[in-house]
Amino acid sequence: MKKNPHIIVSGGGTGGHIFPAISIANALKEKCPDAEILFVGAEGRMEMERVPSAGYKIIGLPISGFDRKNPAANIKVVIRLIKSLWKARKIVREFRPDVAVGVGGYASGAALRAANWAGVPTLLQEQNSYAGVTNKLLAQKAARICVAYEGMERFFPAEKIILTGNPVRQNLTEKVNRDEAYSFFGFDAKKRTIVIMGGSLGARTINQSVIAKLKEISEEKDIQLLWQTGKYYIENAQKEAEPYLSDRLIVTPFITRMDYAYAIADLVISRAGASSISELCLLGKASILVPSPNVAEDHQTKNALALSSRNAAIMIKDSQAVEELMPTAIKTIKDEEKLSELRQNILTLAQEDSANRIADEVLKLIKD
Repeated sequence: MKKNPHIIVSGGGTGGHIFPAISIANALKEKCPDAEILFVGAEGRMEMERVPSAGYKIIGLPISGFDRKNPAANIKVVIRLIKSLWKARKIVREFRPDVAVGVGGYASGAALRAANWAGVPTLLQEQNSYAGVTNKLLAQKAARICVAYEGMERFFPAEKIILTGNPVRQNLTEKVNRDEAYSFFGFDAKKRTIVIMGGSLGARTINQSVIAKLKEISEEKDIQLLWQTGKYYIENAQKEAEPYLSDRLIVTPFITRMDYAYAIADLVISRAGASSISELCLLGKASILVPSPNVAEDHQTKNALALSSRNAAIMIKDSQAVEELMPTAIKTIKDEEKLSELRQNILTLAQEDSANRIADEVLKLIKD
């Protein structure tokens, strides 16, 4: 294998795509310190901020997703797609990658298609139990397809599939001092803790569900709540929570120390994005999943069902969450037998060391 291989990593749009991409890049750098890694993302999306802060260069494409509700707006989308394909071809021509890795999202579609045209081998990482449109379109030309769930041959050629699981943020798997974690949040180690997280951008329904039951939550003196609202919902959440604020309730737009949050969590409430589920499995956390209905092919519901059907998580539909979510959470966190059952079952679904396994496949492609 050449001394300083050039590797493109492309994808993004949400933390669920970005964090695994960065984890793969970190694993590649650890195995091959001389590797030159270039990220390709979408202009204006969160990867343009998160990737540089992780120490990697990124180039943005003027690409956007198709608007299903307003077909007329897709004329501009097509124009952006054509511009993005030309720009991606220029990036490939100048960077001369030895391999290109796609983690999903529309930016990866343009970048990996340009790599295919240049004869560069490509590896796809599919995070969900229901394959995304971009990866399904790219699968025919891909050399390897790393997946997180069994049964993905219904979407991809079986001979290309490798079950690796989804990479998680590396710091989450490091040993954490729980006393430090409780102290960080100012919580009581003797009380049970619910951690609520709606993803990097927040989740409207989950926030509405908490707001609807704030009075009932405040009356549960032995339960404490760490509530991550997302930046778009923090102002309203703080206003609604003000009458109930105490040392048992923290309202925050973003949790900076997720390792500490997971360490103290007796129960996690979350959307059912692939990265969140992978973290919950790896850490063995009892959880209630509220799949977002606003995602392609309703893939979050399929992700959640993959766990709830094995009694490895509780699933509550988005349409039922306002009435059912917090009462179910309070009931569950008081039931030690149920918590133990959920923890044990979710651990059996964990795929360990995913980033390193994917990095090994990338390096094999370069060597071959």
